[in-house]
Amino acid sequence: MEFITTQQWDEELWQKTRGIYNVAFGEHATKPEKIIRNMFARGLSALHVLIEKDEVLAMALTGSMPGSSVLLLDYLAVRKNLRGHGIGKEFFDYIKEWAKSEPQYKRILVEVECDDIPENHARIHFWEKCGFHLLDDYKHCYKWGPQHYMAMVLYLKGKPATPIKGEDCLKYMASFHKESYKLS
Repeated sequence: MEFITTQQWDEELWQKTRGIYNVAFGEHATKPEKIIRNMFARGLSALHVLIEKDEVLAMALTGSMPGSSVLLLDYLAVRKNLRGHGIGKEFFDYIKEWAKSEPQYKRILVEVECDDIPENHARIHFWEKCGFHLLDDYKHCYKWGPQHYMAMVLYLKGKPATPIKGEDCLKYMASFHKESYKLS
């Protein structure tokens, strides 16, 4: 298996990856391609891909605001027929090691849907197995949907002296999303 990370737009790699992205998140939960391209043009994003024999097995989009010590895991998906075999955890471990090698990052954030349904419990459990901690002090509901979200954090360089609040993390994520949608 080959792990690839690029912080530059790669049309060929995106064409191999976009099917997994669209199937995993659906038309209404994904960022439009022109927004993703713009995120790369503005230095806000990285694409991580796991490939075996020229077939994409998993993909992720991460992002960060300029000068930030926080890496946001915006999307992560494993090919549907390969889920439940440890590929997602192995792929995330690669992303975590990549983030550790980037000196600016101190933590990784992910937002999770937290409404009380089995799929959400399974996702939260997956992220906990990856080392994330649920910040359950605050739930957020975006104006475009009925789902509630909470933040999860993974510390890369030790826990901070002052506890991180879920509300602050979700505000950071909201500001990242807002910045992502600004066109150059």
